[in-house]
Amino acid sequence: MNIFQKTESEVRTYSRSFPVTFSKAKGAVLTTEDGKEYVDFLAGAGTLNYGHNNDELKQALIDYITEDGLTHGLDMQSVAKENFLHTFRDLILEPRGMGDFKVMFTGPTGTNCVEAAMKLARKVKKRSNIISFTNGFHGVTGGALAATGNQHHRGGMGTSMPDITRMPFDGYLGEGVDTTEYLDQVLSDPSSGVDHPAAVLVETIQGEGGLNAASFEWLRNLEKVCRRHDMLLIVDDIQSGCGRSGRFFSFEEVGIKPDIVTLSKSLSAYGLPFAVTIFRPELDVWSPGEHNGTFRGNNHAFVTAAAAFKTFWSDDRFEKEVRRKAEKLRNGLKDIIRTHGAKSLKLKGRGLMSGIECPDGDLAGDVIAHAFEQGLVIETSGAHDQVVKCLVPLVITDEQIEFGLKVLDKSFASALEKRQSKAS
Repeated sequence: MNIFQKTESEVRTYSRSFPVTFSKAKGAVLTTEDGKEYVDFLAGAGTLNYGHNNDELKQALIDYITEDGLTHGLDMQSVAKENFLHTFRDLILEPRGMGDFKVMFTGPTGTNCVEAAMKLARKVKKRSNIISFTNGFHGVTGGALAATGNQHHRGGMGTSMPDITRMPFDGYLGEGVDTTEYLDQVLSDPSSGVDHPAAVLVETIQGEGGLNAASFEWLRNLEKVCRRHDMLLIVDDIQSGCGRSGRFFSFEEVGIKPDIVTLSKSLSAYGLPFAVTIFRPELDVWSPGEHNGTFRGNNHAFVTAAAAFKTFWSDDRFEKEVRRKAEKLRNGLKDIIRTHGAKSLKLKGRGLMSGIECPDGDLAGDVIAHAFEQGLVIETSGAHDQVVKCLVPLVITDEQIEFGLKVLDKSFASALEKRQSKAS
């Protein structure tokens, strides 16, 4: 029994799927203490969009630390925060018509910024109910967990979680059914039993829920329902943001305008804890200190985030590369589906947040186990862990994509052969 099994809580997860000890990482490659290399199709569950230890981001952080730059500062002003706000506004928000949005520094994780978004919506609208969707995942603290659909995570709370009404996500009731029409009907009927919500909380691409990508039409209709019924539209862009979809925000090419957006995971660009909630200026009704936290000011994350904006988002070259790589990855996944089961396998997701849905979680689990044996780190998602989920670093090379696809091709062949032998 190693130190992890002996001392670490049973709550650990990823170390069970990947039972090796990593010592270093670079780009899209993880290396174990004994020197074995793995191509990373997990990217810190979407936290390492710019890969491991990017040279430019690392140097910016080293320089800042060497100069004794502020590490922790509550929510005090600092040079690092000032630089972050300037670059975030100038390179990300203003080019996307969001230059007047307010930036709220919450606690350092995704669930913290979701909690802040829900709290703000309720405060602004003076209503408690919030609409969330089937298969949505928004975090595991009390309020965010209430909006999360996953039964396994919800069961960890041990108590009821009120003030959320669950609605069917796009495609949940089958093709050809626009579930926003049902939402509109429920909200229009004073006898539906659904209290007038303060907001709708939605992921444009449900990462943990199984790479369910909402259609652009559905998202536009959802925005119309929000406007019709005086509700705020909150987009949870924690996993699908920061370039993952092919644009910085996953809703950009959809054409919708959220009132509140949550960002975390790859926001720091270096794997450092960092989260913000951004919102239209008229929603900034907080009084000083009304929502706070000790770790709102991760100055190291300010440094690496600002460096990433300058390195990757000063023009559209990086976006174009992400979209090119996404097409390459998705075409490769389509080839695997055609080879191993066009009827039983399904392409999921959007951009570099794509994968293959299997008939069940057992098959998907066998696929990722085989893949790990061949040097690929990749996880599953979905209600039954039935989706093989490719969440690659956006800086991954073409050769590394090709390696991953070859491994997945072999892994599907091995997993299906194992299943057939069991059946016979």
